[in-house]
Amino acid sequence: MVDLARRQLLLGTAAAGAALLTTAMPTRGESVKTRAELNPHALRAGPMEPPFVPRRGYAEGPFGQVHYRDTGSGMPLVLCHQAPQTSRQFSNIYEPLHRRGIRAIGIDTPGFGESDPVPFVPTIEDWAGAVPAVLDHLGLTQADVLGHHTGAMVATEVALQFPSRVRRLIVNGPLPVDEAQRKEFLEGVQEREIDFVFQDDGSHLQASFATRYRMYGEGADPKTITRYAVEKFQGYAPFWIGHHAAFIYDHAAALKRVKHHTLILTNTGDVINEEAHEARQLRPDFAFAELDGGGVDIVDQQPEAWADAVAAFLKG
Repeated sequence: MVDLARRQLLLGTAAAGAALLTTAMPTRGESVKTRAELNPHALRAGPMEPPFVPRRGYAEGPFGQVHYRDTGSGMPLVLCHQAPQTSRQFSNIYEPLHRRGIRAIGIDTPGFGESDPVPFVPTIEDWAGAVPAVLDHLGLTQADVLGHHTGAMVATEVALQFPSRVRRLIVNGPLPVDEAQRKEFLEGVQEREIDFVFQDDGSHLQASFATRYRMYGEGADPKTITRYAVEKFQGYAPFWIGHHAAFIYDHAAALKRVKHHTLILTNTGDVINEEAHEARQLRPDFAFAELDGGGVDIVDQQPEAWADAVAAFLKG
């Protein structure tokens, strides 16, 4: 089994996509040539191409406004992020999915990112209602739904509560653990998240950055890790609600009830890879795909391979 404390830290911690724009934007009235002259390395590959940025909007959800990102065309696929992050987790795969004919719709879970919070301590069941609200807003009767880590539980619950709205389901990082294990996880949430101390000198920000940097592993980019750390504190609700909701949710029981064509997606370096194999034993009728290597930030570490696995299932 994976070390318990490390799994508690990693479950649901975001893999918000690597920054699409790596060079500074010219200021108003400043030419690209001038900027290139100031920094000849910035545009060494030629004129800068515009980044692929999904359109953003808001839908009226059961607890207020729900913020979403939408690539606009193709087979609709709702993306549910891990906690404590936002729909920016998928920034590095919106474009790869678009190239594969998939309309990616990333949703900020209520209380995270720019979505309004639930006015009480929420559960996975509460968050599921945000998805059909966005589909209604976009005029979509049905979509595929994918969730990563905590988002995998939200996606599962969407399929259970709103079965007619879901065509196919992808659970990227399921957590089918028993009650005793969930209790241990919740104790960790209390110690490291609910009792989290915001320091006067801001050192909690540096500590959060350092933790995420270690979690990423080889090739961690400080700019990307900064975004991960910032997203943790960005929401309108306390960040601990994400893991709290995840660990009171019985994902094993929920997976047993799923009737949709479902893919279990994992990668060998994920801290809950073992649990994905347990989910496969629990539901051998589900499709199964496993990427080699990577970690909790797989959508940034292997965006093309990840998008290939997703597209193969949705179009298969």
